Amino acid sequence: MRKVAVLGMGNVGAAVAHHLVVAGKVDDLYLYDTNEEKVKADALDFKDSMNNLDHFTNIYINDYDALSDVDIIVSALGNVKLLDVPNPDRFAELKFNRPLVLEWGARLKACGFKGIIINITNPCDAICALYQQASELPREHVIGTGTLLDSARLHRAVSEVFQVSPKAVSGYSLGEHGDSQFVAWSTVKVFGKHIEELCADSDISLPAIDDAVRVGGFTVFFGKKYTNYAISAAAVRLVDAVFADAREEMPVSNYREEYKTYLSYPAIVGRSGIVARCELPLTDEELSKLQHSADTILHKTEFGVS
Repeated sequence: MRKVAVLGMGNVGAAVAHHLVVAGKVDDLYLYDTNEEKVKADALDFKDSMNNLDHFTNIYINDYDALSDVDIIVSALGNVKLLDVPNPDRFAELKFNRPLVLEWGARLKACGFKGIIINITNPCDAICALYQQASELPREHVIGTGTLLDSARLHRAVSEVFQVSPKAVSGYSLGEHGDSQFVAWSTVKVFGKHIEELCADSDISLPAIDDAVRVGGFTVFFGKKYTNYAISAAAVRLVDAVFADAREEMPVSNYREEYKTYLSYPAIVGRSGIVARCELPLTDEELSKLQHSADTILHKTEFGVS
């Protein structure tokens, strides 16, 4: 039996749950939210969809006793309204989310949860650390969506420049899922050819693409006051990788000992979470940017400021 819990049924949590149900990716789905009317309504809505789907999913709400037996927990807690300000920073949610995450982490520890946490809650890297500390799970069992989404935005942006499929593009955005993230251009290829070589005799601006990727989430946010589809797709991809023991390389938020923090860097994801950590031949400039991103995460987490 594939058992997944979704914490927080706002725009993102609901999108994750919808994807899991419609695609038949889970047998038992547990939904949690302090807004009882909302979570009950979502559960009923999902149940009413079953007759017209190719799959059946058992739906449960706010069943805290079941948490010990769940395989994967997807954290979508948060207050997206805190980002609706000039010059937003994902760390704006830290003060709001910290007590929620510490409470959930303690609850998971108390009930004996031994599964995998996939974290969406912002600020993603800092929240991963809080979940791990509060739950006392192995670091490998706590994964953040991190720049898996930003790397997808990178592939989309590059694909539009070269008029190809995003799947023809490879490479990574690394570091914080936030302002200090950066595109590691040494890793970016189009149909296997390095992008820097392809752009050598063109007027294509790589810094402009980097900027567009970094602010892509806020472009969506200010258009509709939330983001949900792309981030839910990233989370469900991680759910798939865990259930299938896919051992797939992805740029996710994972703990890197050399930086003393969670940040996004390619890792191998499988049934036991982070199965292995990868090593990239980054340039000196990229290594410097990665260190800056790690320092930024640590500083902002310690002082809880943006």
